[in-house]
Amino acid sequence: MADLLFRGATVVDGTGAARFRADVTVTGGTIEEVAAPGEGPRTARQVLDADGLVLAPGFIDMHAHSDLRLLIEPAHPSRVTQGVTCEVLGQDGLSYAPVDDATLPALRRQIAGWNGNPDDDAFDWDWRTVGEYLDRIDRGAGVNACYLVPHGSVRMLAMGWDNRPPTPAELDRMRELLARGLREGAVGMSSGLTYTPGMYADTAELVALCRVVAEYGGYHAPHQRSYGAGALEGYAEMVEIARRSGCPLHLTHATMNFGVNEGRAGELLALVDGALADGVDLTLDSYPYLPGSTTLSALLPSWAAEGGPDATLARLGSAADRERIRADVEERGSDGCHGVVTDWATIQISGVREERLAPLVGRTVAQIAAERGSTGTEVFFELLRADSLATTILQHVGHEENVRAIMRHPAHTVGSDGLLVGARPHPRAWGTFPRYLARYGRELGVLSLEEAVTRMTGRPARRLGLVRRGLVRAGHHADLVLLDPDTVRDRATFEEPRLPAAGIPYVYVNGTAVVHEGAPTGALPGRALRRTHRGTEAAA
Repeated sequence: MADLLFRGATVVDGTGAARFRADVTVTGGTIEEVAAPGEGPRTARQVLDADGLVLAPGFIDMHAHSDLRLLIEPAHPSRVTQGVTCEVLGQDGLSYAPVDDATLPALRRQIAGWNGNPDDDAFDWDWRTVGEYLDRIDRGAGVNACYLVPHGSVRMLAMGWDNRPPTPAELDRMRELLARGLREGAVGMSSGLTYTPGMYADTAELVALCRVVAEYGGYHAPHQRSYGAGALEGYAEMVEIARRSGCPLHLTHATMNFGVNEGRAGELLALVDGALADGVDLTLDSYPYLPGSTTLSALLPSWAAEGGPDATLARLGSAADRERIRADVEERGSDGCHGVVTDWATIQISGVREERLAPLVGRTVAQIAAERGSTGTEVFFELLRADSLATTILQHVGHEENVRAIMRHPAHTVGSDGLLVGARPHPRAWGTFPRYLARYGRELGVLSLEEAVTRMTGRPARRLGLVRRGLVRAGHHADLVLLDPDTVRDRATFEEPRLPAAGIPYVYVNGTAVVHEGAPTGALPGRALRRTHRGTEAAA
């Protein structure tokens, strides 16, 4: 007898094909049969009447920052309640594997604004390699997870925070570390080219490393060098790296933000189309919101971040260095600000580590400065020092027409870029996937239901090499979402960012319910999805 029967479901199967009615059975964590209504099994251990509901593959978050949250809160309600059954970690060139005893403490401090920094007595940092980190996920998780080897972390291990090209021996060391992470199951490499030390890598270094990624069947997921004044040049460099290395390219959080890029999404998409026509294997992802989110320290010019967190804090204590930073940020448009002069009215505090700073959350730097009779840059410096670089922000710099144009592109997939720490994080962490279905699908008609689902399922599964996931098809793993197409919607807002989605009553990971009748079950059936040397998911 089958374990589970969805009777009379409207199937949107992840291929982009038109929806159809079917009875779908699941046995042993695998889809056993997709049959015309009444032609499959009539009973199962559990039968769900799916009349009027859509059965879709589980959603895949192509850009997640849950590297620690998945371990601290493994039931992962922010993801399962919006239908996510797999997420891709290790993003933006900075994460926690591979590391050693010297680099781990510095990384913990550097990306505390993304992931928090739990104390040793409350959290067991019991891994150092990529394989050990994936083993930690295998102990139990609410969703499946893939991992990208982070270029910045690898560079730290090979040559510290030095702003220079690697020596031949150092480049060989990076190649070795990267290859080991790929052999241990990573799906590719990420790079963070506006963050230290990744920003110090030149094109040649990235080409050399991407050639290793290509050998193992992975892909390159860059946070490129500029999303402001130099956005198109930054994207063009990533395409050139793909051409020269033969490595597939996935443009993460592909946006055209800030005033200088209003109405210019077409130029990015023309670059994408040209690369595809030339044979470059290219995909991209985006989130369906206008504001972005990052750390306040990301606005610093690169020279101020050189040497790691302690060196940065020391510079913030120097009057001469502060004046140089101020001129970069407010007059010249530093590389940390994507070459755009910072407008403090667009920078809103979303999270702080120091409790005494909590009253500032939700206010812009310009508002805080006006209340204090100060300047935006003075508030900027004060917060960076008082919060040890851990402050997170929202950046109100997006353009609706660009967001819509990019999501229409046939290479598009979905990535939340969701940060889960802070008092008021960006609502994309809880609302990205239902927002695509509700606002940009049902309400605005930018995407049909079939188009939206394939961007969340079949297309990202192909990029990740998950040959038996991403589709509602017999023989595939039973990562499934049952949703109401008329009521599904995001509820998370900028004021209340941790509200679960509506209209998603059932979610299954590997055939086990992680959401039942709209509530998380606490089940932990997820695991690390390791890539084999052939570039596909391991059978285990």
